[in-house]
Amino acid sequence: MYLYRVKGTFEELNEILQTMLRKQCGKRLSPSVGLIDSQSIKTTRIGGDSRGFDGGKKVKGRKRHIITDTNGWLLSAVVHAANEHDSQTGFEVLDTLRYRFERMQTIYADGGYRGELINDVKQQLGWNMVITLGSNKETGFKPLHRRWIIERTFSWLENFRRLVKDYEYTVSSSIAMIFLAFILLSFNKIS
Repeated sequence: MYLYRVKGTFEELNEILQTMLRKQCGKRLSPSVGLIDSQSIKTTRIGGDSRGFDGGKKVKGRKRHIITDTNGWLLSAVVHAANEHDSQTGFEVLDTLRYRFERMQTIYADGGYRGELINDVKQQLGWNMVITLGSNKETGFKPLHRRWIIERTFSWLENFRRLVKDYEYTVSSSIAMIFLAFILLSFNKIS
C-alpha cells in the first residue's frame, strides 16, 4: 500500500472513477462548482504525527478537509492537526485543485471559511467563494443550500469502520484511506 500511496495511485484512480460517474450522470467532465468542509475526528494512537485539540468541537485528533463536486464525489482531501482553523488551512486545501479543473468557478463553504481566505481564493485562484450560513431563527432541521451535499459525503465516510476514528499513524495513510473509501463507493455506483 505504501507504494500506491506515495505514487498517488489512489488519487489518480479516484479521479478516473469520478470522471466516469460524472459522465454517467450526464455532467461535464470538469466540475464548475466545488464544496469544501472539514470534520474533526478522534485519533486512537498515542503516537503519530499531526494531532491537536479542536476547542470548538472538543475533539483531540485530526481534521479532515474534503472538497467534493455537486454530486458529493471527492475531488481532494487534506488531513492535518485538529487545532488548525478552517480559515487558516482552507487555502492549502483549495490549492490542491489548482490546474486540475479548468471549469472551476465557485466554491461553497460554511462560516468557518470567512475572512481573508475569500479574497485570497479570488485573487490567486480566480474562484468565487460563497459562504452559506444557517439561520438562528429557524427551529428544527433545515438543510442548507448545497451544504447538505458535503454533509452527506461525510456520512458516507462514516460507513467505513476504518474512518469512524483516525486509526492511522501518518497523515498520508489517513488521506489514502479516504480515497480508498471513495474508490469503493465509486465502484458500487458505476453501472
